[in-house]
Amino acid sequence: MTQISDLTVLFADLRGSTALFETLGNAEATSVVTHCVTALSRTVGETGGHVVKTLGDGLMAVFPLPPAAVRAAAQMQEVLEAIVSRGSERGASAGLRVLRLQVAVARGEVVEMGGDCFGDAVNVAARLLDHAGDSETLITVDVLQGLSPDQQARFRSLDRLMLRGRVEPVEVHVAGGRRASDQTPTQFGAVAPVAEPDGLRLGWLDLHRVFASQQMPVVLGRSPQASFCVDDSRVSRSHARVDWHGGSFQLTDLSYNGTYVRFADGEIVSLRRGNCTLHGSGTIALGGSPRDPTSAAVRFEVLRYGDTQPSVDLGA
Repeated sequence: MTQISDLTVLFADLRGSTALFETLGNAEATSVVTHCVTALSRTVGETGGHVVKTLGDGLMAVFPLPPAAVRAAAQMQEVLEAIVSRGSERGASAGLRVLRLQVAVARGEVVEMGGDCFGDAVNVAARLLDHAGDSETLITVDVLQGLSPDQQARFRSLDRLMLRGRVEPVEVHVAGGRRASDQTPTQFGAVAPVAEPDGLRLGWLDLHRVFASQQMPVVLGRSPQASFCVDDSRVSRSHARVDWHGGSFQLTDLSYNGTYVRFADGEIVSLRRGNCTLHGSGTIALGGSPRDPTSAAVRFEVLRYGDTQPSVDLGA
């Protein structure tokens, strides 16, 4: 029987699970992942949702209304944090410590057929996961509008993101910001900028762009739909994301190959699904070390005092 309903769709994905099979072996890794996905699935039922299917190291669920889906997402993050914290206990699997959770939520008309769900909201939620960093929950504006004012206040805007396969960008919001986002690390530890920067200059080969804070987020990746396209085989379609948060530009790695930042003084910060604050100038290496001359290295410069015009091609 086919049924068409307005539903809220949630996708959750465990990051770091692939590496478990290398480090722990198939049997133990399967046990760890299954335990985590089962615990995450339990929160869906507790918040009034329904698990449509599990996806190996993740799940898809639907909810009648956005508030229930958002509550489930928050509980999932808490559940996984508790599981990961137990990874440091004696006798616990060391693989638990590397696991992180990404959640994406969209709302719209969903076709329920044969025990599965289809539709634009399903596609948006699935592809929104590509843009989520560690421990992040991303929601569309349609989900946000279905929340109470108190729930809405827990989210901040990422503005519009281009999603794979879609012509029109999607307005996206992130839950609260990353953990300890106000103390984002750089090579100097936590940095509180003295004055807010005016823009961010990016350069790769002959491509040069300047972005203002109002134009964030900027996605760096191989996809032609990325805000800053870096066409290199080692670069993921959506490899890294620059946000404007707390008066600074923050870089988040979204890839499997990693992102590296080399600041002007030579210090290198390695991001594996992590984030850091950009300041001064330097190089963002996508998918390889900045010490490797063949790496896709994007030059960056944080600009101040309104010394540039935003989003213009500067030429070589």
